[in-house]
Amino acid sequence: MILLVLLGAVLLIIVWVISKYNSLVTLRAQVENGWKQIDVQLKRRHDLIPNLVNTVKGFMQFEQDTLEKVIQARNAATTATGVADAAAKESVLTGALGKLFALAEAYPNLKSNENVMQLQEELSSTENKIGFARQFYNDIATKYNIATQVFPVNIIANMFGFKQAELFQVTDAAERAVPNVDLSLKK
Repeated sequence: MILLVLLGAVLLIIVWVISKYNSLVTLRAQVENGWKQIDVQLKRRHDLIPNLVNTVKGFMQFEQDTLEKVIQARNAATTATGVADAAAKESVLTGALGKLFALAEAYPNLKSNENVMQLQEELSSTENKIGFARQFYNDIATKYNIATQVFPVNIIANMFGFKQAELFQVTDAAERAVPNVDLSLKK
């Protein structure tokens, strides 16, 4: 009788370990999927940028430095490895694109160019998709990280080598700054 109880307890523990292992594998796969969704949107962004730069090149003859910085930032972003590296390089690219868009405002012919407007709209849409994908990734990565740290599942996670997932974080101090909004009607 005692042997049956012990055998039943061991069997329950084995089933529990298998269940928790499988849930960790599932969460890890969801984290990887979340990263791949970000990667797809980043590739789309990287593919749109050369088209935008080539379109505005003729209009912005005196802004070659800005255009070169955008292309350099884009090229650096395409070589990112891992979440933290991608976040840092994409932040630089976002800053370079912001400067390009700000300069484009100074060129009336460029602002009214249909190709430029369409590319800006596509980039804006892609930026939104990237934001949603990052949020999804951070949510699922946090859920996975919690699952690997909670006792007693952390024992299983450590035994089978489950590592913490990196989160996307704002790395640029300028992005953390609160924007200064002036709604006064002073001239």
